[in-house]
Amino acid sequence: MKPHAWLLHCRVMHDRLRPVRNRFVYPVFCVRLNLDALPQLDRWWFGVDRPRIVSLRTRDYGPRDGSDLAGWMRTRLRAARLPDDGEIWLQTFPRIFGYAFNPVSFWFCHDCDGQLRALVAEVRNTFGGRHAYLVTAPDLGPIHEQTVLGTRKCLHVSPFNDVRGHYAFHLRETDETSFVGIDYFDDASLLLRTSIAGQKQPLTGVAMLTALLRQPWLTLSVTLRIHWQAIRLWARGVPFHGKRPPTQPASAPTPDSPLDDIRP
Repeated sequence: MKPHAWLLHCRVMHDRLRPVRNRFVYPVFCVRLNLDALPQLDRWWFGVDRPRIVSLRTRDYGPRDGSDLAGWMRTRLRAARLPDDGEIWLQTFPRIFGYAFNPVSFWFCHDCDGQLRALVAEVRNTFGGRHAYLVTAPDLGPIHEQTVLGTRKCLHVSPFNDVRGHYAFHLRETDETSFVGIDYFDDASLLLRTSIAGQKQPLTGVAMLTALLRQPWLTLSVTLRIHWQAIRLWARGVPFHGKRPPTQPASAPTPDSPLDDIRP
C-alpha cells in the first residue's frame, strides 16, 4: 500500500556561474505529504496544525488561512483548465520545534491516472515576499522526465539578482528517488543552477527521529546558510541590490506559459 507521507533525504545544490563562480551542496531532509490524507498523519511526534517535535502548519501555504489545501489547489487547477481529480502532494521542510523557513515548497498535482499534470513552486524570500509559480507541459498534457517547464521570474529572491529573465524546471521521479532542478536565466544566459535531489522512504517515527538526530537544527540552518552565502557573495564583490532591485525592463522575456501565476 502506498504511504500517505514520505521522508526525503536530500542534497541541495546551488551553482552560481557569474560574475564569480559560487557552488555549494548541503544535506537536508524534507517531507512529501498527500494533502487529502493530512488528518490521518497526526502522531505524537508529528502534528498538523498542532505543536509537536515536527509539524506542518497549513497557514504557511497556499491561501494561508488554514483552509483545506487540497481543495484550494484544485480550484486553481480547474481555473487553469487542468485535471483536478488526482492526488496532490506537498514537498516542504516541516517545522522543527515550531520553526521553519522554506525558500521553496513544491506541490505535485496528478490526474486520476496518477500522471503528473502540474508542478507548483511556492517561493518565499527573506524579505517576507512570496509567489506561486504554476508550471505545466506546453500542451497541458502529462509531465515526463524530458519535459522542460518554463516560467518568467516574478519574485525578487536573491539580493544579488534582478527580477528579470525566466526559470526552467526539470523533474525526475522514481519510486525511490526524486529530483527537482531549477535553472535561472537572466537576459544574457544561464546564471544559476539549483536542485534538490534525494532518496524517499515512508515517513515513520523511527525514520523521522533518526533524521532529527542527524540534523536537529535543520530548519534554522537553512536560514543561516542563506545569509552565510550572501555574505560570501558580497565579500567577493557581487553587486548587491538589496530589498528593491532595479525595475524589470520592458524588453524582458514574456512568460513561457500563461499559467505561471496562481497568487492566492
